[in-house]
Amino acid sequence: MLEKETISYENAVLVGVITQNQTEEKLTEYLDELEFLAQTAGAEVHNRFTQKMEQPNPKTFVGTGKLEEIDTYIQENNIDTVIFDDELSPAQQRNLSRLLDCKVLDRTNLILDIFAQRAQTSYARTQVELAQFEYLLPRLTGMWTHLERQRGGIGMRGPGEREIETDRRIVRDRIALLKDKLRNIDRQMAIQRSNRGALVRVALVGYTNVGKSTLMNALGKSEVFVENKLFATLDTTVRKVVIKNLPFLLTDTVGFIRKLPTQLIESFKSTLDEVRESDLLLHVIDISHPDFEDHIESVQQILKDIKSDDKPTLMIFNKIDAYEPTPFDKEDLTIERSSEHYSIEEWKKTWMNKLGDERTIFISATEKDNFEELKQKVYEAVREVHITRFPYNDFLYPEYTENDND
Repeated sequence: MLEKETISYENAVLVGVITQNQTEEKLTEYLDELEFLAQTAGAEVHNRFTQKMEQPNPKTFVGTGKLEEIDTYIQENNIDTVIFDDELSPAQQRNLSRLLDCKVLDRTNLILDIFAQRAQTSYARTQVELAQFEYLLPRLTGMWTHLERQRGGIGMRGPGEREIETDRRIVRDRIALLKDKLRNIDRQMAIQRSNRGALVRVALVGYTNVGKSTLMNALGKSEVFVENKLFATLDTTVRKVVIKNLPFLLTDTVGFIRKLPTQLIESFKSTLDEVRESDLLLHVIDISHPDFEDHIESVQQILKDIKSDDKPTLMIFNKIDAYEPTPFDKEDLTIERSSEHYSIEEWKKTWMNKLGDERTIFISATEKDNFEELKQKVYEAVREVHITRFPYNDFLYPEYTENDND
């Protein structure tokens, strides 16, 4: 009988600061997400450390007393990794690596590591490797003695596994080589996109782990990898989809996240070009997530950064089957009713009402709830783009009717 494979997790703690620009409530949300990121990377989080400061300490991110508290906990609980919620400066990372006898990572390093795990194709691996080297370059000084002591595991995948002989010149040469390789691939992908003909292009966008790939599989009848982890999909997938008699191209793109490393935005340029060159966006939102409004704002900010925030957009509120409002006790006078107590019907009467019924839909991609209505709205949105482009084809694509068969 074969023995079941055992998974080895690193013991980790999280560190964040409460500042003038980041409230305690907001930090809790970020640390919840950071813990999910850590679990996705292969860590088990044992504790969280927070400190209220006007701004992070420029030398050690947190104060001396808090650092001693973290160090004591590390020694007493056999902790392998300390993960900071914000990006550490090269000086902070060097100082912390010297003062704490364990691996020190920041949010950016952690996200890059997950991307390194998830990258399957040569193109995705090249994009991730470029982002990692660009992150690594200003942090080379004093880094390798630390890595030699703490080799392997989270944060060490990709270029982190390379020998200590790596220096600035070699890294710069490697960055130049990777950029050249990506430019060649980008040109090939641009040609591929231009060869797709006159079909309307629709891109799925949204925060990571909101169900884009599940929706892609349901609409496109494809087999895109789906997993309840962050960044399960890195490689862009394009499928031809037909609703009624109207064909269009549907693209599944990499998920967005708050504080997305700038290195990734740059190295995943071609992937984001799929969004830039699309005619219609399907913005998928996990309405069951307590921070879904923040997720919407983060996605819209990234769309603005890549100059794609003015595209026609259908807002798809997914996972209605998992949505559960917080129970509200009218008798408890210490609690004021807020949005966390709203039912979905109540949510529809808030700012969502201003979006318009034709641009919003509430579904469950796994249970296929309201799927007929979703297909109708996607059909009408794609039809609108197509008829604008080819007005003489109006008669080919009549108004959507439920009774017709696909």
